[in-house]
Amino acid sequence: MQDTAPPSPPFPAAPLTPERIARHLLRADAVARRAMDAGRHPFGALLVAPDGDTVLAEQGNIDTVNHAESTLAREAVARWPADVLSGCTLVTTFEPCAMCAGTIYWAGIGRVLYGAEESALRALTGSHPENPTLDLPCREVFARGQRAVEVTGPVPALRAALIAAHQGFWEHR
Repeated sequence: MQDTAPPSPPFPAAPLTPERIARHLLRADAVARRAMDAGRHPFGALLVAPDGDTVLAEQGNIDTVNHAESTLAREAVARWPADVLSGCTLVTTFEPCAMCAGTIYWAGIGRVLYGAEESALRALTGSHPENPTLDLPCREVFARGQRAVEVTGPVPALRAALIAAHQGFWEHR
């Protein structure tokens, strides 16, 4: 996992402009493709600092219980204080599953940006034993919490690009 020093206080989250959204999702896709090249599932995540531009860390998928998002959230809470994380954005290629959404919530990360929805992933993986998707949108998980987590996604303009790494992948696992 790569990491960079966070910006200085204060830590309000910068707006997610269309340019930032595209740049960060495409970088997360590059992380996902590196994970796939290493023999892992093609998922990637970034932790973006409150300034909206600085990537503090990136993480590819490890295995079926160490997803990119949950691994990144656990590492983030060990490295940065709560006031930084509350202004950060976790960027991920696909909508966080229930496990990852819970980990993001407990880590105190304030915002999530995802490219393609969980239902699109299920359409690609079917009932694959390595990815038994849950029909539980991350917004529903976050809505049950005591603090808000802002969610942006899916991003239709990038959906096809983010799905591309998964096309054919699951059939050969």
